[in-house]
Amino acid sequence: MARVVAVDDAADPRLADFRDLARADRRPDRPGGRGLVLAEGTVVVRRLLASGYPPRALLGVARRIEDLAPDLHATDVPAYVTDADTMADVVGFHLNRGVLASADRAPSPDPAALVAGARRVAVLEGVNDHENLGALFRNAAALGVDAVLVGPGCADPLYRRSVRVSMGHVLRVPFATCALDTAVAALRDAGFTVAALTPAGGPSALAALAGHERLALLLGAEGPGLSEEALAAADVRVRIPMAGDVDSLNVATAAAVAFHTTAVATGPLR
Repeated sequence: MARVVAVDDAADPRLADFRDLARADRRPDRPGGRGLVLAEGTVVVRRLLASGYPPRALLGVARRIEDLAPDLHATDVPAYVTDADTMADVVGFHLNRGVLASADRAPSPDPAALVAGARRVAVLEGVNDHENLGALFRNAAALGVDAVLVGPGCADPLYRRSVRVSMGHVLRVPFATCALDTAVAALRDAGFTVAALTPAGGPSALAALAGHERLALLLGAEGPGLSEEALAAADVRVRIPMAGDVDSLNVATAAAVAFHTTAVATGPLR
């Protein structure tokens, strides 16, 4: 059971995991810094506690820690309880959701091992916006994507904003960070069809992919899209048919449409 500890001093060194979250040069969730995972809000904290990321501590107001009591029975970590003003002094801003949890990062899996048992995979290149990345992971969890390969130029999926926007689903969907050629080689060896989403793709080709047993969808950043290297690595180029003179969607939205259109490859959604 988590140890509930009352704290009234914002300078308490035990709260170091949660300090100065508004300071880009001090954030504990930076990969180049302490590299912690931070979950915000009761729903996301629950998903962190149920994930494979080893929890370290919680910080929250009494009401939120009480809400999480059933989830803390099997967790032997401190849960620091304080008031909203003290929490704001620690974090650097008023946190409306009232609770944070910290965890250590889990080891990144080998890309080949990650896709070995998968039937549908998303491969990302240059998706450098944390909110888009978080939304994309939430869509992946909802629409039957088994794994995500995070390629060059992408933002950190475990940055606090990505975790929050994903509603904690980035902690559930297995992912690995790797070079594009490593990702493509792993997919080829596992028998995947690799499809690149691009405005220059075929408008009817996306729906035809629903029958493929093993499918990887390659998605790039808004604006520049996929690199020539990524496009050349694909077996087929596809696009989402659209009305009028609109030629593209937000990357997380485009991913959701593509995931849903090809969902039959992994069975019906409910």
